Amino acid sequence: MAEANRTVHRGLGVRLWLSGGWLLLVAAVAIFAPWVSPQDPLAQDLFTSRLPPFWVSGSEPGFPLGSDSLGRDVLSRVIYGARTALIVAITAGTLTCLIGSALGLLAGYYRGWVDLVVSRLIEIWMAFPPVLFSILLIAVLGTGLWSIVIAIVVIDWTRFARVIRAETMNQSVMDYVASAQVAGRTRMGTLLAEILPNVLATIVTLLTLEMGIAVIVEAILSFVNLSISTDAPTWGGMISEGRISIHQAWWVLVVPLVALFLTVLSFSQLGEGLKDRFDPVLR
Repeated sequence: MAEANRTVHRGLGVRLWLSGGWLLLVAAVAIFAPWVSPQDPLAQDLFTSRLPPFWVSGSEPGFPLGSDSLGRDVLSRVIYGARTALIVAITAGTLTCLIGSALGLLAGYYRGWVDLVVSRLIEIWMAFPPVLFSILLIAVLGTGLWSIVIAIVVIDWTRFARVIRAETMNQSVMDYVASAQVAGRTRMGTLLAEILPNVLATIVTLLTLEMGIAVIVEAILSFVNLSISTDAPTWGGMISEGRISIHQAWWVLVVPLVALFLTVLSFSQLGEGLKDRFDPVLR
């Protein structure tokens, strides 16, 4: 049994290191994009269009991962696209977490009319198809980075509210909550000091998963030209461009697709690993 537990912990450690390492790498290249990108991501040169990656014959040193049909460097555009993806992931994920978790905690602990109002709002929000709802919001708000963030927050707060509400209800009937109330702690004090720490692992897991979802949503909206300016490099926009010339320049599609896949997978695995590592019940 001890050996099995050590094996599980080693697996969790590897998963955390790999996912966290990739996300740190993406964050680093996004922050230092002007210094690490080999080319200007917007610079066009038809004489260097559709250059292959460095391991394919016909490549050029200044374009390590090739160029697109307009001669723009693929690696530089992927690096700058990481900026947009991470800004949306962090901003939208954090705001969604704060709003949804707060409503879920209040509804799950106070019950009564608070739970009734929050539950009805969740049911109304979930009646709308999320993709169509996001496109409708972008059409009303207009394209832009903040429009995407607002659309994600408006749509996805229900995911946090539902899960945290259920978890709070389970925790509120525990003996430690009754002990805190007997000791004279206020209801809000009990919620913040006793219940919140025990649902924090779930909140962290949902937050990392939400960041991955935000990256996907931004990529989908970029794919259909509903994100930021069409000239600005985004992973979804690059995938949309690459599918047109996949037979002539497959790397334009594959490189951003791999970056998107690894980033979303890393957010998911990081959340699961953190939950297993810090969940007091599992410990």
